[in-house]
Amino acid sequence: MLIDTHAHVNFSAFKDDADEVIRRALEKNVWLVNVGSQYSTSQRAVEYAGKYSIGVFAAVGLHPIQLKKRTIEYQDDEELTPEEIKTTGENLDYAKYFELAKHPKVVAIGEMGLDYHHFEPGDNVEELKSKQKGVLLQGIRLANEVQKPMMIHCWGVKSRQERDHARTDAYDDLLDILQDNPVEKKGVIHSFVGGYKTAKKFIELGFKIGMNGVITYGIGYDRLIKEIDLEDMVLETDCPYLTPVPHKGERNEPILVELVAQKIAEVKNISIDEVAEVTTKNAKELFGI
Repeated sequence: MLIDTHAHVNFSAFKDDADEVIRRALEKNVWLVNVGSQYSTSQRAVEYAGKYSIGVFAAVGLHPIQLKKRTIEYQDDEELTPEEIKTTGENLDYAKYFELAKHPKVVAIGEMGLDYHHFEPGDNVEELKSKQKGVLLQGIRLANEVQKPMMIHCWGVKSRQERDHARTDAYDDLLDILQDNPVEKKGVIHSFVGGYKTAKKFIELGFKIGMNGVITYGIGYDRLIKEIDLEDMVLETDCPYLTPVPHKGERNEPILVELVAQKIAEVKNISIDEVAEVTTKNAKELFGI
């Protein structure tokens, strides 16, 4: 058994075959958490979770890129063609999200966090950072009020030249917030792309590190995989994005989480069964499922 702790089958990329994709996962004994990025996709995540008696759960939240209305270019990897994503400029309505968050199949709040990657020339960067931090604080308040963990997004990478500085900037800001405003039920640092020293700081705060298809994009993440204990990891796909090799460039889906587990097993020189057993236990304990 495997658990994809971060999927977006509730997104428009799956509008024609979402149930088929979910059934395909369940038939392979893959459970999944559909994660909202705004109110509409959070609602849809809850609706899908409610349709299935077992194996499908939801997280509800407002992604930081949704705080300003614009069209952005999203790119999984520099080798791939960017795609356009239209963001909504949504303001977080705490009462509405609170009602969604109370649903018994909602297992986390998110994804919420910090995104410094999509700032554009002409943006008031400090104002946008302040807004993102304010919404994240509301997310922490919500998570603590409903006693559920958080699914946290943190992305500061803009280019290879800026990578080290941008990474440090975003993760340092997030660490400051989490240290000063503890999430009582902890959570996941989704799609982690930092180094071990940074990961260790999040782990010391009680968070799990989300591993997805990015780790299959060459050997750059092998050291991180070796250094992080299996007990501190959860698996995810971030589908339809971040498709693991050898399917890179295709639409991702929950069943491909097996390739993430396989990569971890290869790097750690352990069996995929051990990866599945430990990461599934981690996810079940974290989300109470």
